Amino acid sequence: MSAFAHETKSRVERYSGPIFSVYTDEVTMSGGGTAHRDVVVNKNAVGVVALDEVGRVVLIKQYRHPVGEKLWELPAGLRDVAGEDLAVTAGRELAEEADITAARFDLLVDLHTSPGFSAETIRIFLARELSPVPEEERHARKDEEADIEICWVDLDEAVAMVLRGEITNAAAVGGLLSAARARDDGWATLRPAETPPLP
Repeated sequence: MSAFAHETKSRVERYSGPIFSVYTDEVTMSGGGTAHRDVVVNKNAVGVVALDEVGRVVLIKQYRHPVGEKLWELPAGLRDVAGEDLAVTAGRELAEEADITAARFDLLVDLHTSPGFSAETIRIFLARELSPVPEEERHARKDEEADIEICWVDLDEAVAMVLRGEITNAAAVGGLLSAARARDDGWATLRPAETPPLP
């Protein structure tokens, strides 16, 4: 028996903004009918697990309005520069949000952040061989980023924070658990930074 292929029969735009758009799609179902599904499409993102020479990772805490609180996260950001290499995007976000540069990037994991309603993907890199951004070259953070808290945490403690429910950001959870597993495997599971991304 061949697998059923869902088809989008129609798409109606409900909202279009600078970061994401919302559509209602009419999709064929395997039972013979169609159903309407609301879909969020945005620019996709990158995130970084920055690991120093003594096994610590950098975490940032910033305010997230939809949940009304500050969350521990990885340095991350939208893929909002057309054609930019994703490792370059990750390096830019790392410098802007955590005042760090990295000489080495490897691919840790690709994630669909919330596929029940969103097409968003995030690519998480492992960054190593770290250096501080010189004081005079640091990015001037504003809006929610203006009061970012930056903290260095042992990778195993960061994993414990995930398991205690102290880190709930999905990209941070996936990135930190992936980094710990990759480390335990002697980094054999890392993929090249230039591996083609998810569509």
